[in-house]
Amino acid sequence: MVKTITRRTALRVVGAGISLPLSVMALRSMTNHIPQPARWSGSCLGALSQITLWHNNKSVAERAIGQLVIEIERLEKVFSLYRYDSEISILNRTGKINSASVDLINVLQHGQNVANISGGAFDPTIQSLWKSYADQISTHKDSNFKFDRKKINAALTKVDYTAISIGYKSVKFEKPEMLVSLNGIAQGYITDAIAEVLGNLGFENAVIDLGETRTLGTKPDGFPFTIGLIDPVSPTNINNEVNLSNSALSVSGGYGMILGNAETHHIFDPKTGLSANKLKQVAVIAPKAIDADALSTAIYVAGEANAPMLLAAYPKSRAILTRNNGTTKEL
Repeated sequence: MVKTITRRTALRVVGAGISLPLSVMALRSMTNHIPQPARWSGSCLGALSQITLWHNNKSVAERAIGQLVIEIERLEKVFSLYRYDSEISILNRTGKINSASVDLINVLQHGQNVANISGGAFDPTIQSLWKSYADQISTHKDSNFKFDRKKINAALTKVDYTAISIGYKSVKFEKPEMLVSLNGIAQGYITDAIAEVLGNLGFENAVIDLGETRTLGTKPDGFPFTIGLIDPVSPTNINNEVNLSNSALSVSGGYGMILGNAETHHIFDPKTGLSANKLKQVAVIAPKAIDADALSTAIYVAGEANAPMLLAAYPKSRAILTRNNGTTKEL
């Protein structure tokens, strides 16, 4: 049994009272003279997504959205686990790919770098572990069943980011039956790619929410975008707010997807094979979404004691940690 509460879903609940989705819920101080926003809603790598942008000529904004959709579709052909023909799906089926795109190479290299810095707390080869849990769930109707530790340990032998060999245009697994999932970093990469497209088109005000959130500039009135963070202990409430201007936000928490029993969720510790439990929630603010994305997962797994070291490796990044007792710590 899998119970899913996405970050967007949880934040929509919070914003329901003011009838605005997460990405723009804090645009509450906008005035009437500001251009009307153009919006796109859809999905990216399985996550509900939304892009909101402002331009004096709304038709220009709407044409830009068409270009953004093309870019999202292009990158889904690289990173989506839901597409049989994506590069990552081919890599997982065959253990190698000889004509990898620059995008796949870049994200895998970035993922290995974060893995090295975090001591393996972030590991892009975690998909084998995820598959073990999913396969066990599929054979049990009772949500209270116990996961088979032997199967989990067998999956752990295939989790090893150092066993990904990356060439100029090639990628190869050095261990059999390895699997990669880049959902903990690729959403950030795509978010940054969309921000770059918008910047090249001359847009100065936008909110991009593709599972991770990045802002281009400020609100049209010159004030920062304000994003509310849900209280993971009481998900109908907001326990903090983050101001974003030309920066990105990523939030990781075990409440996102519950697997089987209440103690098992989707963010696994690559060392133990169990769900990470050192923190309740991690929000990371960084200049780029790819870094915020990977860091929020790495810190969630590694814990509060390791957070300063991880943040120091990425200049201008900061974090808001929610401990298991509900207290928060800003770093």
